[in-house]
Amino acid sequence: VQLQASGGGLVQAGGSLRLSCAASGSIFSINIMGWYRQAPGKQRELVAVIPSSGSTNYADNVKGRFTISRTNDKNAVYLQMNSLKPEDTAVYYCYAKYSRWHGGNDYWGQGTLVTVSS
Repeated sequence: VQLQASGGGLVQAGGSLRLSCAASGSIFSINIMGWYRQAPGKQRELVAVIPSSGSTNYADNVKGRFTISRTNDKNAVYLQMNSLKPEDTAVYYCYAKYSRWHGGNDYWGQGTLVTVSS
C-alpha cells in the first residue's frame, strides 16, 4: 500500500491544522491507520491510531486537542489538530498496518512537516 500525506505547514501556537493521508494499492488489507510524529532529536512517537473497528487511541499529550478519523472505505485518514503548541512541532507520518490475516505489515508515508511558532 502507498500512503500520501498532506496538510502540514507553519501555524502559530493556538492555531489549527488538518492533516490528510490517502492510501492506494491493496487498501482492502488495511486494519489500522494512524499518525506518528518525530521531533528533531527525538524518537518517533505515536500520535493517534484508528482501527477498522473505529475505536481510537491517542497519545496523552494530544488528547482533547487532536481528533483522528478515517473514511469507511479505508482509503483515507485525517488528523484534526487544534490548540497547537510549539512542542507539537515535528514531522508527522501517516501509518497503516495490514490485518493479521494479510501479514500484519507496517507501511509509512513520506512525512509532512508541522511547525508551531510561539
